[in-house]
Amino acid sequence: MKYTTLPNTDIKISKICLGTMTFGQQNTEAEGHAQMDCALANGVNFFDTAEMYSIPAKKETYGSTERIIGSWFKKSGKRDQVVLATKIAGPNPNFGYMRPELDFSPASITHALNSSLERLQTDYVDLYQLHWPERKTNYFGQRGFKVQEDEWQDNIHEVLETLDGFVKAGKIKHIGLSNENPWGIMRFLEESKHHNLPRVKTVQNPYSLLNRLFEVGSAEVCMRENVGLLAYSPMAFGVLSGKFLSGEAQPNARISLFPQYTRYSSAQSTEATKRYQDIAQRNGLTLTELALAFIEQQAFVSSTIIGATSIEQLQQNINTIQVSLSDEILQAIDAVQASIPNPAP
Repeated sequence: MKYTTLPNTDIKISKICLGTMTFGQQNTEAEGHAQMDCALANGVNFFDTAEMYSIPAKKETYGSTERIIGSWFKKSGKRDQVVLATKIAGPNPNFGYMRPELDFSPASITHALNSSLERLQTDYVDLYQLHWPERKTNYFGQRGFKVQEDEWQDNIHEVLETLDGFVKAGKIKHIGLSNENPWGIMRFLEESKHHNLPRVKTVQNPYSLLNRLFEVGSAEVCMRENVGLLAYSPMAFGVLSGKFLSGEAQPNARISLFPQYTRYSSAQSTEATKRYQDIAQRNGLTLTELALAFIEQQAFVSSTIIGATSIEQLQQNINTIQVSLSDEILQAIDAVQASIPNPAP
């Protein structure tokens, strides 16, 4: 395994992070425990979850992933060996079952954090993230910003003050953002700078061969401000494994089980995936190795969040940390990006 530190801290994190959103639906508690055992045995010390997991979110499975992680901590006694990240969900009219108000008010943050800690069976979180913004902006597949009516009032100072209280209480070590854009990242950074409030250490955004929009503005922000990207969906819901190019049925695949997730299913994404597979094959690599190694080599990426539904998949993903792509391969990847840019925003 390769390691770095959580930006502006001395906390060592693996360059691969175990994503856990399948625990509770696609994976049973026993399977989730086995994945955490396997990840830790292979040097992965960084686990990511969220209050709303498992995915797809629904009332019946709300909090199931955190509960599975919590039962593993209790059984294994290895909480101190794991850097644990979780998230508070932002506004969504479909998630009213989570808590009285889906916002980042002091009451909501208090409720969400304490509930997560209870499910996780721990008294602190290493990295607490805002899952998506309260304001209306471009995330979850929206390519560009559109001006629209928005009742949101800038409460970022209040959010940071609330989080600061939990940092001082020892319930949170550090904070991060997710599904944010350059304005949001800088707004949080400036507020913390001018008022001596907790500083954002990471942003968790989608980043893959099929979605490199992070490079447009956020990558420069992260490099200059020393904020790390936690890249999620690096395999584009399994599309970048190449398994959907074979023509064979994939009944257990995520996009087969949950057809509402169409982010990576366009004709342009399929064509780009074919071209990336050609690059991989010409260079003696699997498409999985090409896809994950590309992300792991980006200077602004602190850790790549991998998810799997089997130990075999998990092991394959972890092993990609040993793969290094040549300049020639990177140039070939950029040529595909130039002709089919970001087909899955």
